[in-house]
Amino acid sequence: MEEEEPLLEDNMEEEAALNRKAFVGEVKEVNRIALPMIVVTVSQYLLRTSPMLMLGHLGELPLSSASIATSLCNVTGYSVLFGMSSALETLCGQAYGAGHYKKLSTFTYVAILCLFLVCIPVSILWLFTERLLKLIGQDPSIAAQAGNYAIWLIPTLFPYAILQSLVRYLQTQSLILPMLWTAVAALCLQLPICWAFIFKLNLGNAGAALSIGVSYWVNVILILVYVKYSSTCKKSRATLSWDVFASMGEFFRFALPSAVMVCLEWWAFELIVLLSGILPNPKLETSLLSICLTTTSVHYHIPYSFGAAASVRVSNALGGGKPQAARVALFAVLLLSATEFLLASIAIFCCRYVWGYMFTYEQEVITYVKEITPLLCLSIILDGTQAVLSGVARGSGWQHIGAYVNLGSYYLFGIPLALLFGFVLHLKGEGLWGGLVAGGFLQSTVFSLITGFTDWEKQAVEARQRIFDEKVQP
Repeated sequence: MEEEEPLLEDNMEEEAALNRKAFVGEVKEVNRIALPMIVVTVSQYLLRTSPMLMLGHLGELPLSSASIATSLCNVTGYSVLFGMSSALETLCGQAYGAGHYKKLSTFTYVAILCLFLVCIPVSILWLFTERLLKLIGQDPSIAAQAGNYAIWLIPTLFPYAILQSLVRYLQTQSLILPMLWTAVAALCLQLPICWAFIFKLNLGNAGAALSIGVSYWVNVILILVYVKYSSTCKKSRATLSWDVFASMGEFFRFALPSAVMVCLEWWAFELIVLLSGILPNPKLETSLLSICLTTTSVHYHIPYSFGAAASVRVSNALGGGKPQAARVALFAVLLLSATEFLLASIAIFCCRYVWGYMFTYEQEVITYVKEITPLLCLSIILDGTQAVLSGVARGSGWQHIGAYVNLGSYYLFGIPLALLFGFVLHLKGEGLWGGLVAGGFLQSTVFSLITGFTDWEKQAVEARQRIFDEKVQP
């Protein structure tokens, strides 16, 4: 017995050392995916927002009309395509983990075809942007220019659909650096093109919209060249076949709840900003919430990138039938992301006296921003948490649960509280944002509980069944 006890202790120490090694390796792998993804997501975000900086030099009307059109198009079009393409994080990620590489191309073809079909009704809707804005009481001159800008944005839908599908195709294979270089190249090319279209060719808003479309096509072409000729994509390349049409049902089964999950949250924040316009002193309240939304939106790209890493590592592990690896990936991502958004919130809180100066020189707005900074910091922590856990949801394939969580958290809880705080209790902008924070708290709590009680062995079995269409024992 005395000889067995040291042997048992040695085995336990050896197992602990292996677990530490696996965890450290996973942390390195998560960083390898997440850090370049931050550059990719920020670059793609700037493709649609950087033209605003140039339009601001044309006057208040071009800038305000383009801003309104961009907001409307984000809500009605880009968010839908972005959400639907997230289904590939489940399908391609698990197929890659299972070693069923050809299915990655099949699912990507399916995504592009289905997203093209969605682009058609979205394009028709954007044709009526001017009438829609006038219907909700927007100034006719702003509505006219915003409508024109939205029409010129229609050609951007189709390359955006292809781009989002290709991004997921590469992301699920952990091929992040090609996306980084192509995204940065497209952004660097867009800036001089946008400047030439707006100021040299005098195309105004139309030139800004056209530059976005050109940059998307450049990004798509660069990625397609890489996929076509790179040896790293050789095993996952496949020609177009009838399997694409057979897989459409499977794609929509994940794409629709993915879109709902993304859109419900996106729309909630946009709705709160719109509601701020009917508060007393709407210029002040709208400015405050716009600053809060801009701050959280820019920071969101960091936890979203960690969520993308979580999606890749979890989906690959489940597809490969390795539930323990999925757990390790989850803990690694949570540790890294929690460190980041805690540091970010502390930094913003320490800068609360000067944060408003980044957006305006109006002293009233700057003071208001200082007062709401604690809520803003809490919002960043909650957003970071749910961004990572949403990535786990996409990798695991329970987007439908995420859609219900977002519906309940924001539309049954957060927004009603925002209306109560903002209009009934007269807390104004702080009350509206406080309602969103309450919704985010509920959302993060429920996501955490669902993730904590997830049966990873069962998820691995379901992933293998989905890929191989057969029953696999855990």
